[in-house]
Amino acid sequence: MAQKPSIAKGTRDFSPAEVSRRNYIIQIIKKHFETYGFQPIETPSFENSETLMGKYGDEGDRLIFKILNSGDFISKVDDVTYSSKNSASLTPKISEKALRYDLTVPFARYVVMHQNEIDFPFKRYQVQPVWRADRPQKGRFREFYQCDADVVGANSLLQEVEFVQLYDAVFTDLGLNGATIKINNRKILSGIAEVIGAKHLLVDFTVALDKLDKIGEEKVKAEMVEKGISESAIAKAQPLFDMVGTASEQLEKLKSILSDSEVGMLGVAELEEIISTVDMVGLQSAKLQLDVTLARGLNYYTGAIFEVAAPEGVKMGSIGGGGRYDDLTGIFGLKDVSGVGISFGLDRIYLVLEELNLFPDSLDTSLDVLCLNFGKKEGMAALKLVSGLRKQGLRADLYPMDTKVQKQFKYADKRGVPYVILLGEQELTDGKFVVKNMKTGDQKEYALDAVQEFAEKVKSDF
Repeated sequence: MAQKPSIAKGTRDFSPAEVSRRNYIIQIIKKHFETYGFQPIETPSFENSETLMGKYGDEGDRLIFKILNSGDFISKVDDVTYSSKNSASLTPKISEKALRYDLTVPFARYVVMHQNEIDFPFKRYQVQPVWRADRPQKGRFREFYQCDADVVGANSLLQEVEFVQLYDAVFTDLGLNGATIKINNRKILSGIAEVIGAKHLLVDFTVALDKLDKIGEEKVKAEMVEKGISESAIAKAQPLFDMVGTASEQLEKLKSILSDSEVGMLGVAELEEIISTVDMVGLQSAKLQLDVTLARGLNYYTGAIFEVAAPEGVKMGSIGGGGRYDDLTGIFGLKDVSGVGISFGLDRIYLVLEELNLFPDSLDTSLDVLCLNFGKKEGMAALKLVSGLRKQGLRADLYPMDTKVQKQFKYADKRGVPYVILLGEQELTDGKFVVKNMKTGDQKEYALDAVQEFAEKVKSDF
């Protein structure tokens, strides 16, 4: 019995139309990356496990896909380790590599390995797939693309301002007006943890707080208690949950709360500079919003953090995010190299554009011209004509078989081809070809040597 075909949960096949739309988004993102001076790099789809493990916190580490060693990997495990059934001790012995979880940690590894070839500050962008053993749901997949831009070797807050502008430029170009760029600073969260007496539980505090928009305030507080944060400490952090008002009003409240925390006040000062500079340069369609509960659970963030929400009315998780990391390369031996970066969530942006009907209609057209096939002699002439049209920059094709004309027209209609060329025996004798506009039904004749004239007409229609 033939095996029923299937794909792994959390992965997808993409149709030609879907790939075309995804490429449209990627091309716009890449265009703006390069406009802002970023250079492309690529890294392997899998890394040594030690490169990835321990960089994303306990929750992130659990979502890393491990790759089993080749060969008889079980025979190399001693009986005690194998019988212990302890995955923490068994995994390193049977899996030395893992699929990359994000593009940032591999980028840090790249910077350290190629530091003598890089001109700092180094601005790079990367568009590649990543993998996470997450629970699949709308907008969340186990295999998905990230579109990242990072700057390393510069600690100026102007980089943060530039990334806000970059987000704004991309979303404006996509027609996604009204996106909200949320901003906070991990130093503020460190300061909050310090003043409530939970400094030693900062990671647990931020991981729980990062779930606020997903599970709500009460469940976040319950998780904090579960992680060992006292109820009195959580009560002291209540102003964080109740913070409202303009950015300047919230910053003034934070100054009062964090007056005894040096690191917290430094975070406030950094946010003030970023927000005021963005206000000065202005944004096209996005809005910058201070969100003091924004945490981003990844351990490597140390300064400003970002998360982008879709326009109001669209139910979707974040469509972008990032932040400042002061010493990510330090984990690979290169100390004191500050960096900051952002990521665009390609799959979620796709879903938002689809929901708001923002994809250009032209993306649904994969072929400009189809030439019908009326037989061997006519087909050879049609092939020559199609070759000429391709040299003029048109997407042109010849139906490969001289089957019924009705079937060929049906194929053209299903492909959404705007123009169909008829080059039969009579047209060949007359030295002409007939073009049918599939939308209007109008037909027009052109001389066989008028390829350029026809191509210009097609281009002008688009």
